[in-house]
Amino acid sequence: MSAAYWWDQLPEDFYKHSDGTELDRQHWFKVRSTAVADRVLRAGLGSVMGASMTPLLVSKKALSDELERLAFYRDFAEKGDVQATFQAPEPVRMRVSKPRMGHYRPFGIAAEDLSFDSPFVPLNPAMRDRYLGYKRNRVAHAQYWRHPQGPRRTLIFVHGVIEGWYGLNAIWFALKWFYRRGYDVVQFTLPFHGYRTEPRHAVSGIGFFSGGFAHINEAMLQGVCDLRVLLDYLYARGAPSVGVSGLSLGGYHTAMLATADPRLAFAIPNSPVVAPIDMVLDWEPTGALLRAVMKRSGLSVRELRRDLAVHSPLTYAPQLDGDRALIIGGAGDRLTSPRFVRLLHQHWQESHLHWFPGNHVIHLSQGAYLRRMKNFMDRHTVHPMV
Repeated sequence: MSAAYWWDQLPEDFYKHSDGTELDRQHWFKVRSTAVADRVLRAGLGSVMGASMTPLLVSKKALSDELERLAFYRDFAEKGDVQATFQAPEPVRMRVSKPRMGHYRPFGIAAEDLSFDSPFVPLNPAMRDRYLGYKRNRVAHAQYWRHPQGPRRTLIFVHGVIEGWYGLNAIWFALKWFYRRGYDVVQFTLPFHGYRTEPRHAVSGIGFFSGGFAHINEAMLQGVCDLRVLLDYLYARGAPSVGVSGLSLGGYHTAMLATADPRLAFAIPNSPVVAPIDMVLDWEPTGALLRAVMKRSGLSVRELRRDLAVHSPLTYAPQLDGDRALIIGGAGDRLTSPRFVRLLHQHWQESHLHWFPGNHVIHLSQGAYLRRMKNFMDRHTVHPMV
């Protein structure tokens, strides 16, 4: 799909289109049963995320102010200028410490907690005071697993929405397995998640969505900015090559980073968010709330896509060759459904695609894609002599 004006090319009912994959016939029971489980999960997650839209329905002024803020991003999306949207971060001082007592410490691995003051400044001047008022979110966090012999080729892993605990992701995605096969590993904490959760937010990650659509735009851009700081740090330490993988919202950031920065050795988005507006329309109760917001504001699906397209990988030409991109999707996934995974694959020409017979959180046959990831990473990274 052409990067220019993809929001006009997609039909307004795209979220209703088929979710079929080539695994449906071979693994029909696994695909259908996990799809049912995902529909239950997305109802719960949708209820939490729906809180971000409620003020727009209650207050006419809140809706008017939000529409004014959103209008700012249209020119950036329509021009598709990567450098203007994803500005290179200013140098920062990295703070390195041992994992604190009570925090996750991987057994038998030299682990360091990294933190730095995020250099991110909101793209929209009207958002700056408000957005930068979130004090905890202004400090970025990551955990770095390094080999004692010196820097190795490195995998950055970016977690999904709400979930930011290093221990769970280490188990879920076999990160120790990658470490023991020669990779340094960095787990990055997205804005408003984990240690970046504000005291007023009861759930990790809810702050990413609770400030409205313009706030979401800035949170996405901040995530990419902070990941680029990590890239700067890892290459400055001597890492021979660095790549990134992530799940869901982390998969979206993986694709965004490959759009914004040419230095990646590989990118592996897993079950990525691709078209947020269309995705949310497919959920309930968020779909009903979003349709009510559009009716009240007069915005169409295409116009709302455009207003959030400033950070979409579909808006820009990737800076990473498609041969270095492996996109993973669940045939039974009904949060980031197969239609969205295919959309990114079609846009990212010559990228590789792998389906597994599971949903967003139940990754059946995961071993097959982990082995493929490892072989894919080996092919595109430099292995130093140690």
